[in-house]
Order: sequence, then structure tokens, then C-alpha cells
Amino acid sequence: MPAAPLLRVRDLTITHCGASDPAVRDVSFDVHAGEVVLLLGPSGSGKSTLALALSGLIPHSLDAAVSGSVTVRGHDVATTPIATLSSSASTVFQDPDAQIVTGSVLDDAAFALENLRFPVAEVLARAEAALRRMGLWERRAENPDRLSGGGKQRLAIASALATGSPVLILDEPTANLDPQGTADVHAALADIAGSEERALIVVEHDLDAALEIATRAIVLDGSGRIAFDGPARRILREHAEEILALGAWLPSAALAARRLRAAGIPIGAPDAPLPLTADELRSAFPRFEARKMLDPSPGSSHVRASKAEAEPVIRARGLEVRRGRKVVLRDVDLDVEAASVTAIIGPNGAGKTTLVQALAGVVIPPRGRISVDGIDPATASPRMLAAHIGFVFQNPEHQFIAHTVFEELAHGLRLRRTPPTEIDERVGAMLERFGLTGKADVHPFLLSGGEKRRLSVGTALITRPRILVLDEPTFGQDRARTQELLALFRELRAEGTTIVLVTHDMDLVIQHATRTVLVEDGRIVAAGATSALVRDALIPLPAAYLAVPPELRALLGDDAVAGSAPIVGSGAIAGAGPEAIARSAPTGPGS
Repeated sequence: MPAAPLLRVRDLTITHCGASDPAVRDVSFDVHAGEVVLLLGPSGSGKSTLALALSGLIPHSLDAAVSGSVTVRGHDVATTPIATLSSSASTVFQDPDAQIVTGSVLDDAAFALENLRFPVAEVLARAEAALRRMGLWERRAENPDRLSGGGKQRLAIASALATGSPVLILDEPTANLDPQGTADVHAALADIAGSEERALIVVEHDLDAALEIATRAIVLDGSGRIAFDGPARRILREHAEEILALGAWLPSAALAARRLRAAGIPIGAPDAPLPLTADELRSAFPRFEARKMLDPSPGSSHVRASKAEAEPVIRARGLEVRRGRKVVLRDVDLDVEAASVTAIIGPNGAGKTTLVQALAGVVIPPRGRISVDGIDPATASPRMLAAHIGFVFQNPEHQFIAHTVFEELAHGLRLRRTPPTEIDERVGAMLERFGLTGKADVHPFLLSGGEKRRLSVGTALITRPRILVLDEPTFGQDRARTQELLALFRELRAEGTTIVLVTHDMDLVIQHATRTVLVEDGRIVAAGATSALVRDALIPLPAAYLAVPPELRALLGDDAVAGSAPIVGSGAIAGAGPEAIARSAPTGPGS
């Protein structure tokens, strides 16, 4: 007789308070021990809402109209107290700050266990094991506030792992992590995946690592219904085009294969399913074509600086930022040219976020000089600063202040005494541009993670600043919205806007950034035109920092992913033919 499912969902429909339409509609499925379920869908499809319902946080902690049922190990989540449910299901939120509650890393990992009244010895043993797994044991005495975004996420996962709950629900667990952090998290999850006593439900846009452990995929459509449900690889192969049409992501190798085919390069048989991994892409890639496309010319480049980029609009000299006694940034000299797209890259904890916050005046540097569009962020008034520079935080909720999406967008305009008719016009245009028209009267905190990110970008753009600074702008975005956001960046740059962004997405860097800055241990270790850094291999590519885009893995072979490989790019592959690919692909070990 088959074992009873750990998790059972029947005819579940959830409508948030104040919302006119359900976030999740008529959803039914079972999850058994040993399964790793990948929950996919476009932004706003109800993935995070469903994840909250699976652990009972809806309806216990977040009020919503719920019909249907969810049971975890036989417990009806609607009638079982959260304290009881916590020993059956643990959740890692999309935003790790939402579940960090104590003053030290160790205390946070032990917090749930202490509340469940485990013996002291077991609390300490479990907390230590979980922190070691997440690489945080050596920082156990630190305040979690001192961790980077990726470090906080690892702590949140450690706290969930420590409970030993048979159902572990993870909502974008690697969104804020660099490639090494992502690999560490998925390695830890792989250790517990397939257990006869545990099931994992993972909401994830980064499918490359998740696919290594996923046994099943459930795909939600834009209305919150289940579109597809079955073995993960079969669903992604057989329904690739339908998933893309929904606006969701595919593994990067599959997207790369589509781009290469569109560029006229044969990737396997014309009717063959898309490859799902870099190895599969490499096997299907005609290596003789790759050799012909590699261009040794040192003058080749897919991004060239224009004359408009010659004069810096941001200039920093001798910049130093401390947090307590710790020096986070030191001896930073940086110029950012007008109408450029500058990417700030580097490992978690390197100081990337602190650097852009200092440039935008969010933190005041104790030493050094900064000029932003002719003003000093350290002394300028908030109104003057907002007229010159728009800042988008890594966590969108940190900048929301209004009770509706409309008022959030209108706030900056009201401060500038914009006429009401113009406010209505500009807010309406921004709502339409970011797919938020139907959310105008919704509280910002009730938006999905992707919708919050789009709103945060809209609030920064609404006053039309000359400079836009963004911390992880594509975090939490589905494929369709990411492409829209990147298209918006191209439009803004064409209009003369200077864009500075922090990112771990090397595909974004290589395809869209005119300049790249590598930060390591609070210092700038390399900076320059992205094309030149790629071509001349001035930036080493340790696996802990960045990830080689899959096209180049296919082009350059196994050496492209070695620890000492250079950054290599595939910018023109997105939509051009082989000649453009040849211009963008530098020589490398595989040539």
C-alpha cells in the first residue's frame, strides 16, 4: 500500500484581502517523501502565496479568503496551531530579513528549536550542524545584520534545516547568492533531497542548479492555476515553448540554445528538444562552427564607448565606509561615465551594495569625496538628491512608505509639487509600463516579489532622474519581466540616463553593461569597458564569483569553467547572426 503523502492540497483557492482576483485558483496536488518539487511560474502567478499556504502562514499569519484544504502530515493547516505545524513544515522566505529575529547568528539558528522546547544539548547540536552546512559556524557570534544579503539567506536556510521538519518549503532560496553560495545551498539541499522522510518544495527562477535535485515540476500560469505537473525534466523539455509563453524561465542552456538557433546555428536536430544543461548544450553544439566563430582580433568588441560617455557623471576619490569597527570599503577611486551602464560585480560580502549606497547618498562615507551629477550626496538635501539620482534597494520593501501602489508611485511627484493631472498621467503610464495597472489600489506589501521589484524601479524612475542606481534589479523577476526591464534600461540609456547596477547575472553584464567594476574585500580590483575586460581577460573568473554563460561553455569547452578561466561573453548571441557572435566571442582555451 503506498505511503500517505506528507503534503496534500485539494481545490485550493486563495484571495488576498483587498484583491479582486484570486492569487491561487483550484490547485490540487500531493507531495510524498523523497520528492523535490520545483514550483515554477511567471511573476504574480501565486507561487509565494501557495508557499505561504503550505506551511499554514496563510491563513494564520496573513489574512486571506481561502477555500479548499491543505494538510501536512495529516494536520489541516487551517485549524492546526502554527506551533504544531512548525514541527511538520518549515519555510525559508524570499526575503531573509523577514525571518531573522535575534542578535546573533547562533541564536537565530536556535530560535525555533528553543521555542519548540528541545533540550539544550539538542538545540546546540542541531544549530551547529545547520550553520556548518551553510558555512556560517565561524560567524556564529556576529549580529545577522552584519551579514551580506547572501549570508542572511544562508542563515534563514540554516534555521529551517535545524528544525528537521519533514516538509521544507523554500521561496527563492538562492536569489541573493553568488554562484558559489548558490552551489553551497544546493549541495546542502542535495544532501537531504531524496530522503525517505523529507520532501522539498522549491520556488526558484534559477533552474540550473535546482534541476540537479528536482524530481518534479509544477508550473502555475498567470492566473494561479496549475498548467503542468510531472517529472521535472520531462515537463521542461516537452512544454518549453508553453512555459516561455507564460513568461517563466527555462534553464539557461535551453535559452542559450534558442538564441543560437535563432542566430542560424544548428543545435542538434531541428525538432530535437532543447538541452537543459551546459553539458547537453555542449554535446549538441557543432564544435567546428565554434572554432570558426572565435575571432582573435584584439579590436573586436560588441560594446563601444560613445563620446557622450567620456565625462564622468559620478566620481569617487579615496572613499572609505565603516560599519562599526569594520572597514567595508577602502581606498575606492571610481569614475562612472554619463549615459553608461555600469555593472558592479563580485562575491557576496565584497562591499558591492555598500558602494552603490555610498554613491547614491544612502550611507554617508566617513572619509573620501563623492560627486554625483555635480552635487555631494553627503550634504545634499533628500529632495535635491532625488532630483538627480534614483535608488532601488535590494529589498524593495525597505523603500515602500505608502498604502497603495498608486500612492507609492505618486509620492515622489507630490514632493516636487507636480500638478495632480500630471501625477495621474505619469503614474498611469508607469503602472502600464510595469504591468501593475490592476494593482493600483493594492498595498505594496501584498504584491508578489516580482511585482514589488517592478514597483521599486517605477518609484525610482517616476521623477525622471539622470542617474539610476539598482541593487540586484532582476532578482525575483520572471523571464518576460526581466526582458522588459532590460529593454527599459536600453531606452533610458538612449535618452541619456546613467545606470549603475549590482548584479550576479553575468549574462546581464555581458549583454547590457558598457562598463564593469569588480569589487573584492572592499576594494575595486578591476574596472573598465566590459568588452575590453572580456577580450583582454583582465578579470579572473573564480567559480565563487561569477558564472560563465552557457553559450560560452559550448564555445570554449571545459576550460571555460575552470577556476582560472577569464570572463567571456556572449552579448551578440541574443539576437544576431554568426558574424556578430564572432565579434563578441574572445579567443580562449577552446580555440
